[in-house]
Amino acid sequence: MSIKPKLLIVEDEPSILRGLTDLFVFHGYDVESAADGKEGLDKGLEGEYACILLDVMLPSMNGFDICNALRAHSRTQPIMMLTAKNAEEDIINALTLGADDYVAKPFSTSELVLRVSALVRRSGWTGEDNSIVLSNEVSICLQSLTGQSYQHETKYTRREAEILAYLHRKNSPVSRDELLKNVWGYKETRDIDTRTVDIHIAKIRKKIEVDPKTPKHLLTHRGEGYQLYKL
Repeated sequence: MSIKPKLLIVEDEPSILRGLTDLFVFHGYDVESAADGKEGLDKGLEGEYACILLDVMLPSMNGFDICNALRAHSRTQPIMMLTAKNAEEDIINALTLGADDYVAKPFSTSELVLRVSALVRRSGWTGEDNSIVLSNEVSICLQSLTGQSYQHETKYTRREAEILAYLHRKNSPVSRDELLKNVWGYKETRDIDTRTVDIHIAKIRKKIEVDPKTPKHLLTHRGEGYQLYKL
């Protein structure tokens, strides 16, 4: 018998919470919920979820603090944040604290389901190649989301590992649009703010480069995209 993926939704608006619960139950998820930030954190720390869907504005504890606490507890727990539309500061905060992805309100329910499903599908790395070795000094384990960089242990978010894995498989520059489609899971990228890609690339460079301003592993080819190099 197959086991349904378990989803935790932390949202304080009753109508939105009911709608999201019904939506994901319909799409085959086992859904738990919390309408309070502290309750959501307690459930997130105690349970094992295929994904945690987390609103920013919550009673008793905001979504950023919850995300930070969840990420400190587990580097591998998939987290999707619900942010305010066009609130760049919220988006940057969510990604900096380790959220794997975000959706801005108001959102398309079909897009939300697709994005959550893509995150759940990618939440377990399979296959034989679970590591990336860029040089004698830099290596990344995709399974544990950790690595070694110039004699220091480095931790990665799931999204950062997905970007590195995708670039590792390619032997040519990868554009922002290609990353948004094949890593983030967007079908259309015409109206998507591509700064989220730049933010992630900058974060990765800080972890794998001696000098992020003059990278040697993760290079930008003007007009073409990003490419990962072994030394």
